[in-house]
Amino acid sequence: MARFNYVELPTRDIAKAKRFYADAFGFKINDFGPDYAATVTGDTDIGFNATGEHVTAHLLPVIEVDDLEAVRKAVIAAGGTISLDIFPFPGGRRFHFLDLEGHELAAVKSD
Repeated sequence: MARFNYVELPTRDIAKAKRFYADAFGFKINDFGPDYAATVTGDTDIGFNATGEHVTAHLLPVIEVDDLEAVRKAVIAAGGTISLDIFPFPGGRRFHFLDLEGHELAAVKSD
Protein backbone atom coordinates (compact mmCIF):
# COMPACT_ATOMS: atom_id res chain seq x y z
CA MET A 1 0.00 0.00 0.00
CA ALA A 2 1.29 3.47 -0.85
CA ARG A 3 1.90 5.80 2.09
CA PHE A 4 3.12 9.32 2.73
CA ASN A 5 6.68 8.91 3.95
CA TYR A 6 8.39 12.22 3.26
CA VAL A 7 7.91 15.96 3.10
CA GLU A 8 10.46 17.99 1.16
CA LEU A 9 11.05 21.67 1.82
CA PRO A 10 12.72 23.90 -0.77
CA THR A 11 15.47 26.03 0.75
CA ARG A 12 18.10 28.50 -0.36
CA ASP A 13 20.38 27.76 2.61
CA ILE A 14 20.86 24.14 3.72
CA ALA A 15 22.95 25.05 6.77
CA LYS A 16 20.35 27.53 7.99
CA ALA A 17 17.47 25.05 7.50
CA LYS A 18 19.36 22.24 9.24
CA ARG A 19 20.24 24.48 12.19
CA PHE A 20 16.65 25.67 12.64
CA TYR A 21 15.06 22.20 12.62
CA ALA A 22 17.81 20.68 14.77
CA ASP A 23 17.55 23.50 17.32
CA ALA A 24 13.75 23.77 17.32
CA PHE A 25 12.87 20.05 17.26
CA GLY A 26 16.05 18.14 18.02
CA PHE A 27 16.07 16.49 14.57
CA LYS A 28 19.21 14.59 13.58
CA ILE A 29 19.82 15.61 9.97
CA ASN A 30 22.05 13.75 7.51
CA ASP A 31 23.81 15.32 4.54
CA PHE A 32 23.31 13.85 1.06
CA GLY A 33 25.72 16.09 -0.79
CA PRO A 34 26.24 19.84 -0.57
CA ASP A 35 22.67 20.86 -1.39
CA TYR A 36 20.45 18.15 0.08
CA ALA A 37 19.91 16.97 3.66
CA ALA A 38 17.22 14.95 5.43
CA THR A 39 16.17 13.19 8.58
CA VAL A 40 16.34 9.41 8.34
CA THR A 41 13.99 8.03 10.97
CA GLY A 42 12.16 5.38 8.98
CA ASP A 43 8.90 7.16 9.71
CA THR A 44 7.72 10.29 7.88
CA ASP A 45 10.95 12.19 7.25
CA ILE A 46 11.71 15.75 6.19
CA GLY A 47 14.15 16.73 3.45
CA PHE A 48 15.75 20.07 2.61
CA ASN A 49 16.35 20.64 -1.11
CA ALA A 50 18.54 23.42 -2.49
CA THR A 51 19.58 21.70 -5.73
CA GLY A 52 17.92 24.16 -8.08
CA GLU A 53 17.47 21.42 -10.67
CA HIS A 54 14.70 19.55 -8.82
CA VAL A 55 13.65 22.14 -6.24
CA THR A 56 9.93 22.97 -5.99
CA ALA A 57 8.31 26.30 -5.19
CA HIS A 58 6.30 24.86 -2.28
CA LEU A 59 6.29 22.06 0.24
CA LEU A 60 6.44 18.70 -1.56
CA PRO A 61 4.56 15.74 -0.03
CA VAL A 62 6.12 12.45 -1.15
CA ILE A 63 4.27 9.14 -1.44
CA GLU A 64 6.25 5.89 -1.21
CA VAL A 65 5.12 3.27 -3.74
CA ASP A 66 6.09 -0.29 -4.69
CA ASP A 67 6.03 0.14 -8.50
CA LEU A 68 7.01 3.59 -9.72
CA GLU A 69 6.25 3.01 -13.40
CA ALA A 70 2.79 1.55 -12.66
CA VAL A 71 1.93 4.48 -10.39
CA ARG A 72 3.13 6.95 -13.05
CA LYS A 73 0.71 5.36 -15.53
CA ALA A 74 -2.09 5.37 -12.93
CA VAL A 75 -1.53 9.07 -12.15
CA ILE A 76 -1.88 9.91 -15.86
CA ALA A 77 -4.92 7.65 -16.26
CA ALA A 78 -6.59 9.34 -13.28
CA GLY A 79 -6.13 12.77 -14.90
CA GLY A 80 -2.92 13.89 -13.19
CA THR A 81 -0.08 15.65 -15.01
CA ILE A 82 3.58 14.67 -14.78
CA SER A 83 5.54 17.80 -13.83
CA LEU A 84 8.97 16.13 -13.53
CA ASP A 85 9.49 12.70 -15.03
CA ILE A 86 11.24 9.81 -13.29
CA PHE A 87 14.76 10.66 -12.09
CA PRO A 88 17.30 9.17 -9.67
CA PHE A 89 17.10 10.49 -6.13
CA PRO A 90 19.17 9.67 -3.01
CA GLY A 91 17.89 6.26 -1.97
CA GLY A 92 15.80 5.54 -5.06
CA ARG A 93 13.93 7.12 -7.97
CA ARG A 94 10.93 9.45 -8.08
CA PHE A 95 8.70 11.63 -10.24
CA HIS A 96 6.62 14.73 -9.53
CA PHE A 97 3.02 15.20 -10.58
CA LEU A 98 0.14 17.65 -10.31
CA ASP A 99 -3.17 16.39 -8.98
CA LEU A 100 -6.51 17.60 -10.34
CA GLU A 101 -6.35 20.74 -8.15
CA GLY A 102 -2.80 21.61 -9.23
CA HIS A 103 -1.05 20.46 -6.04
CA GLU A 104 2.45 19.15 -6.72
CA LEU A 105 3.38 15.85 -5.08
CA ALA A 106 5.99 13.19 -5.72
CA ALA A 107 5.96 9.41 -5.85
CA VAL A 108 9.15 7.58 -4.82
CA LYS A 109 10.39 4.01 -5.04
CA SER A 110 13.18 3.36 -2.56
CA ASP A 111 16.14 1.15 -3.42
